[in-house]
Amino acid sequence: MPSVMKPMGVLLCGAVMAAAACGGADTKPATAVSFNEDAWHPKLEADIPNDSLGASIKRGLYLLRFTPESLPQYATSSLRCTSCHQNDGLKKTSAPLTGAHSRFPKYMPRSGAVISLADRVNYCFTRSLAGNAIPVGSREMVDILSYLAFISYDVPVGTKIAGTNGIISMKDTLVGDIARGEQLFTAKTCVTCHGPEGKGNGPIPALWGATSYSIGASMAREERAASFIMHNMPQTAPGTLTAQEAFDLAAYINSHPRPDSPGKEGDWPMGGAPADVPYDTKDHKAHRPPASLVTRANPQGTLVPNPPSVGRAGGTLGAK
Repeated sequence: MPSVMKPMGVLLCGAVMAAAACGGADTKPATAVSFNEDAWHPKLEADIPNDSLGASIKRGLYLLRFTPESLPQYATSSLRCTSCHQNDGLKKTSAPLTGAHSRFPKYMPRSGAVISLADRVNYCFTRSLAGNAIPVGSREMVDILSYLAFISYDVPVGTKIAGTNGIISMKDTLVGDIARGEQLFTAKTCVTCHGPEGKGNGPIPALWGATSYSIGASMAREERAASFIMHNMPQTAPGTLTAQEAFDLAAYINSHPRPDSPGKEGDWPMGGAPADVPYDTKDHKAHRPPASLVTRANPQGTLVPNPPSVGRAGGTLGAK
């Protein structure tokens, strides 16, 4: 029979309901589930079961590895999911995907709404991959979600694995120097993989230009890019850059043209955009916007609308 993975939250919910039914009003509230991250290890490709569910999990893994080759209509840039989520989404210093299935639905300040994991995946496709949204009910989306559930197995609902709050944060926000960053781009061997014009090569993604990440991607923010660079680059010697060098490189890379992100002016509708967001939003002026923006071929396909209500006109289901 196919393997069935039950999220920890489902098991907890069932246990609490059963206890309430037996104990009545005197039932004590359930205690929080302890989670020892040091003792927990995500499942690997070798652990994928040889059944129908396993086939979906493996397809999802391969979509992360070979995104533009597998989904050319939706991943139209030179990036793939594993460009940022390295080591199949397991590497703690590069926006790991472990536990992602246990953290959604969740409120996203940039959207100003509670979103599903499928919507979050589509934000990656439309912004970080500068592509188009995948149909939520498609087999490809289900496969990706199956893999994310697989590497989230046994992680309690709401748990944040180390490094999963976006890209690892820095305690201090520095000011990057574009001119120094340009010099470092050559001196620190960035050009070896990405080329002098930042175009990348094969699986090495472009850092700017029409086939790079969009202005709406997290990496387009100087601090987010600096954090990723400091912890993961250069690939031959990760962790050898200082924080200042990482900020200088981030400032230089993000000063170049890149794809637009249609609808970006509606981000952070409640206000509170981070200081380094490179475009105007409510109560926020663009921080060091790129030299220019590349128009997207399918602007409508880049939009990920907030979840719509299915309630009757003028009201909602079950709530005011």
